[in-house]
Amino acid sequence: MIEPAIQQKIDAWLSGNYDNATKSEINNLLERNEHEALADAFYKDLEFGTGGLRGIMGAGSNRMNRYTLGMATQGLCNYLKQNFPGERVKVAIAHDCRNNSDVFARIAADIFSANDIEAYLFEALRPTPELSFAIRHLGCQSGVVVTASHNPKEYNGYKVYWNDGAQVTAPHDKNIIAEVNKITSIDEVKWEAKSGNIHMLGQEMDEAYIAKVQNLSISQDAIKNQHDLKIVFSSIHGTGITLVPEVLKRFGFTNVHVVEEQATPDGNFPTVVYPNPEEKEAMTLALNKAKEIDADLVMATDPDSDRVGIAVRNLEGEFELLNGNQTGALLMNYLLLAWQKAGKLTGKEFIVKTIVTTDLIKDIADSYNVKMYETLTGFKYIAEKIRELEGKETYIGGGEESYGYMIGDFVRDKDAISACALIAEMAAVAKDRGQSLFEMMVEIYTRHGFYKEELVSFTKKGQRGAEEIQQMMADMRANPPQTIAGSKVVEVSDFKHSTRKNLLTGEESRLDLESSNVLQYLTEDGSKISARPSGTEPKIKFYISVNEPLASKDEFDAVNKQLSQKIEQILVDLKLR
Repeated sequence: MIEPAIQQKIDAWLSGNYDNATKSEINNLLERNEHEALADAFYKDLEFGTGGLRGIMGAGSNRMNRYTLGMATQGLCNYLKQNFPGERVKVAIAHDCRNNSDVFARIAADIFSANDIEAYLFEALRPTPELSFAIRHLGCQSGVVVTASHNPKEYNGYKVYWNDGAQVTAPHDKNIIAEVNKITSIDEVKWEAKSGNIHMLGQEMDEAYIAKVQNLSISQDAIKNQHDLKIVFSSIHGTGITLVPEVLKRFGFTNVHVVEEQATPDGNFPTVVYPNPEEKEAMTLALNKAKEIDADLVMATDPDSDRVGIAVRNLEGEFELLNGNQTGALLMNYLLLAWQKAGKLTGKEFIVKTIVTTDLIKDIADSYNVKMYETLTGFKYIAEKIRELEGKETYIGGGEESYGYMIGDFVRDKDAISACALIAEMAAVAKDRGQSLFEMMVEIYTRHGFYKEELVSFTKKGQRGAEEIQQMMADMRANPPQTIAGSKVVEVSDFKHSTRKNLLTGEESRLDLESSNVLQYLTEDGSKISARPSGTEPKIKFYISVNEPLASKDEFDAVNKQLSQKIEQILVDLKLR
C-alpha cells in the first residue's frame, strides 16, 4: 500500500500541469505496483541543500527533473532580485556531459531570462571550474552548473554559485533555500524564455580561462627539458576532454596520449561502473594504456572536471594510484618550495585543507612557516576563507582528500584542469631531478612522517538508508570508543555541536566552524578517525589516518605494512570490517 500523504502527492502530479511523458512514467509505476519506487520518488521534495540540488533523474518530487529544477531556479531568481535591487542581474550557466544536462541548463537559462535576468549560457559542455571563472570574469552576481559530479549515471544535479565564483555559503545558502521552499507549485515558475536575455559563451571564455591557468606555471625550464614526458589522460567520458589536452599542450607537453575509448562525452559512461577517478575500476583503461606505452604519469578527471586522480610508478616500477591526500601533499609541497625559491614567502601567505584531509599538509606548511587554515569539507568553505582574507593574506593553494585541488584564486572551486597542468609540471620537475613522483612523495615522508589514509564508505539508499545513517551517527555520539587499535582516545570533536573535548583533562572548547554532522576521534598515538555522512550521495564515510616516522626510503615497505595493519585493526575495532 502507498501511504496516503505519498498518494496525495502522486495525484497532484497526475492532475497538475505536468507534461504527458512525466504522467506516463508515474502511471507505468502504478500499473506495475512498484510502490517502493513511487514512495522513494514522492516521500519528500528533492532537497535544495546548501549547495543546490542533486538526485536521481525521473518523475517525482524527490527526483531531478525539469520541474524540481524549475522551481529551484525560480526561487533563486526571486532571491537574486531581492538581493540586488535596481541592478541588471547576470548569471552564468554551464553543464557537463550527463544525460539531460544540456536540456536542464537551457531550461534554467530560459527561466532566468523570463525573470529579466541576463543569462550567459555556455554553448556546449564545459568544466565546472570554467563556470566559476566565468562568473568573476563577466561580473555576474550568480552562476549555476548542471552536474552530479562523480555520482552514478542515474543522477544529475544543480550547483549554485555566488558573485565571487564560489558555491553559496551563509547567509545566502539558507536564504536561497527559504526562497526555493516558498515555491510550492510549478505554476509559479516563469517558463517562457525572453531570448534577448540569453547570451552564448564559447571559445573566447575558454581562452581567457586558459591564459590564467598558463600563468600558474612555475618550472618552464623543467618542462622544456622533459617536454616529451609520457602522459596518459582520460576524461572518463566527461568535460575534461574540452580543455585538459589543450592546456597540457600550451604548457609545453608534447607527448600526451588521450584514452580514446573514454574521450567522447557520454552520460551513460559506457566503459565504467562509476565515473569517479577515486575508483580503481574507472582508471583501468588509462592504466592499460600507460603500461602499453611505458608512461610516466596517468591522470583522469571526473565528469565535470573538478576532481583528478593520478597514477605513478612506485618504488618497484609498477603503476600505483595515489589517493587524494598524497596528491594534495605533493602539490602543496611543490607550490611552497617554488614560492620559497622565488623569494615570495613574506609571512602573509596561506594554504587551506579540510578537516578530513591529511595532517601531513599541516606539517609541510609548518616547515615553510606558512599558515594553514582548516575548513569543513567542501571547497565553498575554502573559497569563503579566501574571501575572508582577501587583501590581508595571499592564498597559494588548497585541497581536500576527495581528489579536489585549487591553485591560485582566479577560480573559487576545485579545479582539475589547472591541477592536471601543475601535476604534469611537478612530474617533469621530478624527472628532471632523476626522480619519479612516487620517490618525491617518499622523500616528503622521510622529512615529515609517513601518513597513510584510508576511506571506507557504506551506501544506504532511499528513505530507510537515510534513517540508518542518522542512527549510526547518533549511536557513535552516545557511545564513543575509549580505545581504538590499542591506543587511548584522547580527544573527541563533534562538529555538529561545535565542541572539542579533551578526554584526559575533561576540558571542552568551542570549534570556530559552522555546524556540520561530523565526528572525529584523535588517539594517543596520533591516529585520527572521522565519521561523516556524505552531502551528495546516500553514503556514510569513515576517514582513517595513521602515521609513523620514516627514517629512509629503504624502510618504506616495512612502515607501509605496519600502517596498513594499524588501519585494519582500527576498522575491526570500530566494527567497520
